[in-house]
Amino acid sequence: MLYMLMRHYRDFLHDKLHFWAWEEVSLRAVLAVLTSLLVSIWWGPKIIRWLIRKKVGDVPEFDHAELNELTRHKKNTPTMGGLIILAGVFTATLLWADLGNLFVRKGLFLITWLGVLGGIDDWLKLTAKIKHRSRDGLYTWEKLIFQIALAVLLASFLYMVDFKEIDDGRCLWLPFCKYGFKLGLLSFTLMTIIVITGASNAVNLTDGMDGLATGCVGIVSLVFVFLCYLASESLFTGYIQVPAGELVWVERSWAKFLLLPRIPGAGELGILCAAMLGACLGFLWFNCHPAQVFMGDVGSLPMGGLIGYAAVVTRNELLLPIVGGVFVIEAISVILQVSYFRYSGGKRIFQCAPIHHHFHLKGWSEPQVVVRFWLFGLACAALAMATLKLR
Repeated sequence: MLYMLMRHYRDFLHDKLHFWAWEEVSLRAVLAVLTSLLVSIWWGPKIIRWLIRKKVGDVPEFDHAELNELTRHKKNTPTMGGLIILAGVFTATLLWADLGNLFVRKGLFLITWLGVLGGIDDWLKLTAKIKHRSRDGLYTWEKLIFQIALAVLLASFLYMVDFKEIDDGRCLWLPFCKYGFKLGLLSFTLMTIIVITGASNAVNLTDGMDGLATGCVGIVSLVFVFLCYLASESLFTGYIQVPAGELVWVERSWAKFLLLPRIPGAGELGILCAAMLGACLGFLWFNCHPAQVFMGDVGSLPMGGLIGYAAVVTRNELLLPIVGGVFVIEAISVILQVSYFRYSGGKRIFQCAPIHHHFHLKGWSEPQVVVRFWLFGLACAALAMATLKLR
């Protein structure tokens, strides 16, 4: 809203005050981080007290007696704390992003859709424990239906509207290749479904320890702030003098310099990712060990979905598994555990899945698991950024 207001008084800001910096995506991204951080810290205690009054305390239960004993102290800790993150993200984005940008609008639509879906899932889990119902939240297939429907909608609009005049947007880009491969609508949609649904559920699986998912999402969000900026913003814009003596207008982009897909307008989505980063930092204030509040599906589903959406918009779907290496390992550990359990008739690969619980049972303290996974996440982020120069 502040950005829209400044656009309304653009001539005054330029001609009278000579203030141009407000148009820079980089400045507004920094302001979005700070705004969402402050909003999360400000509203955090109020939301936590409200959750306590509503008695939405979590009771962690696992199919492992030793793990239940290790997490017994977390009983009745309020959940659905993802509302704190959503409050920070929405406030910062509405203030500093260009709301006329279609990428931003679809991003806000995504986190609203998945936030509502996650909130319903959390509420059903809580009422199941209160009313002793046999059902524990939404079934997996029910969540998948809504996640896939969302991905299909986004893919259709991206391919047929946003990327209609952007050739790079309709291509599949490999992390180590200089050129993309053309995709049709069907293959583009299938890729979008896999990325958004997979990322959303992978973050959901990672959300099992104090600060684990929050810190890892913050790291990945920071990477996508840069990727959105590089995909859209210019390295140099201005007139240069050619040998003939004429002045020629030249625009050189970061995307062309680094051989990345060029997606005009994606920089504004970077502000939404920056807001997510700030909100994660603010939520970590309350979610660090020992946690005052848990994120719940209302936070993990939209956070993962937004990461996947940013990867689709910037055409970095195949870079996402490197950036979010922690989430990939967590998801794979669950798939392997479930598959082997069924195939072997009850045997397990890990003591418990997702894999962070395995390390906890092996003797690592919870803060040790979380910090070491953060370090691994930072290494994955650094590796992903290094691939940009290997093209």
